[in-house]
Amino acid sequence: MRNTGEVDAVDAQLLLALTESPRATVLALAERVGLSRNTVQARLARLEERGALSSFERRIDPAALGYPLTAFVTVQVTQRMLTEVAAALDGVPEVLEVHGLSGQTDLLVHVVARDADDLYRIAGQLLATEGVERTTTALVMRKLVEHRMAPLLERAIRGGHDEG
Repeated sequence: MRNTGEVDAVDAQLLLALTESPRATVLALAERVGLSRNTVQARLARLEERGALSSFERRIDPAALGYPLTAFVTVQVTQRMLTEVAAALDGVPEVLEVHGLSGQTDLLVHVVARDADDLYRIAGQLLATEGVERTTTALVMRKLVEHRMAPLLERAIRGGHDEG
């Protein structure tokens, strides 16, 4: 993960406009935030270079690809094999994200599956990975808050770290 640094209020306005209209052209974004097209293009390039602006893949619903089940798998790993386990998990198409954790478990793995049998297969594949000591799988029953950035961007535009 790259160190993104903090965005300023103008970058936050630009990112908020992009969040609200992901397909907006650079010209449309420039008009919306009141900047020149060249300034917007330069800021977007800088945000992408710093890692503050990442992939838009998150907007693709896995259910539309035939993967309606979502689960989180906690994984305990033989410590000296963390790199190898992460590389193996990267090779599993149904693994969407892997987070390293502090605490009793080492990894939090976000997976999708076609059905319960497919989830069982995927969980077994994770458990069979060399270096994995133990897994626990939790099926997502319902998403209660969608992934969002707008509240943080709005706070950055206001220029503070207030309580809401």
